[in-house]
Amino acid sequence: MKKSFMHILAVLACVTAVSSCCCKQQADEVVVKPGIEVLRDRGFDILQGKRVGLVTNPSGVDRNLVSTVDILHNAPGVELVALYGPEHGVRGDIHAGDKVEGNVDPKTGIIVHSLYGKTQKPTMEMLEGLDAIIYDIQDIGCRSFTFISTMGKVMEAAAEKGIEVIVLDRPNPLGGEKVEGPLVEEGFFSFVSQFAIPYVYGLTCGELALMLNQEGLLKDGVQCNLTVVPMEGWERHMIYEDTNLPWVLPSPHIPQPASSFYYPAVGIAGELGAYSIGVGYTLPFQMLATEGVDADVLADRLNAKQLPGVLFRPLHVKPFYSMGAGKTLQGVQLYVTDAKAARLTEIQFHILEVIAELNPERAAFNLAPENRHRMFDIVTGNDYFRKTFALRHRFEDIQGRWRADEEAFKTRSQAYYLYK
Repeated sequence: MKKSFMHILAVLACVTAVSSCCCKQQADEVVVKPGIEVLRDRGFDILQGKRVGLVTNPSGVDRNLVSTVDILHNAPGVELVALYGPEHGVRGDIHAGDKVEGNVDPKTGIIVHSLYGKTQKPTMEMLEGLDAIIYDIQDIGCRSFTFISTMGKVMEAAAEKGIEVIVLDRPNPLGGEKVEGPLVEEGFFSFVSQFAIPYVYGLTCGELALMLNQEGLLKDGVQCNLTVVPMEGWERHMIYEDTNLPWVLPSPHIPQPASSFYYPAVGIAGELGAYSIGVGYTLPFQMLATEGVDADVLADRLNAKQLPGVLFRPLHVKPFYSMGAGKTLQGVQLYVTDAKAARLTEIQFHILEVIAELNPERAAFNLAPENRHRMFDIVTGNDYFRKTFALRHRFEDIQGRWRADEEAFKTRSQAYYLYK
């Protein structure tokens, strides 16, 4: 009896300890509020009595997965009169690269204007009757991801029209400390490299908007009437998994927060049209594969480099669609083991270097069609990297130039930090 009683006490003590631990865990749990929640908590104060438009996609949600479209449509004192669809559309029903058509949102009955079709910039007619245009899209912190280009075009159009731009801020899933890659140079600006910023730029979309506006980085140096609604609870060291927010894929091939780390790791190489980078397979941006290589040897050689924060697994795949569809390919799957230590953008150059050493006929610029060279240049920001790397396919030949702009940009961008 005494033994049973002591056992019950022990169990109760254990339960109490676990309960106490859980309560502490809940009390200590990070709560990050995206801009839309902060705006709602303030009673939509800055929108009262205004006719507004909204640029968004499925990633524009609160923590309960309610769309910003529906939140603003039902917001008291706010008149949501127009929606604007970037790449993939407002409701995310458009495939990558396909044109977005203007239509009517079936749920709200609000007109939808396309910003990824005949025009990438709102026309004056599209902005007619608005007091403000709101931007709320989850970004991934990479220059070539087109939503920040859409944001810039919206800012330029609003400046011309004389209406306010309101950016509802969201976390940078890479955190606010990682900056990698060169600035874009004259002659290489495009919708996938619209601003003179590094490839990985270490800012939230709200911070980036402030910098674009103040530093004259918009076309012709125009400035708009800009308001940023900051998040609450976010800190620069946080990656997306630290926020306790749900992830809604901002585009079809960014299904998880971790996809944001793989996109810059192989996305540039993917522009060559010579390798599968997992788009068309179940590992978008988490692999690189081609014909005629030995996966085991490739993985061993890459792991022998001991690159910080990344490991490589030999991979045999047959993509379902896109590059290499229906073909048996070999390559490597990437595992980012330390996101902060990894030099993400450089990983692909190391893979291409080892492929060139093992299989010279599969070397990037021996294999890539010439009509893809220009796209590679646009995404990297100039033609130096292609021309220099193509000589020997060695990353060491371009490393200094690849990193040259990073520290200066970090220093310059600190003036626009909204978070510690």
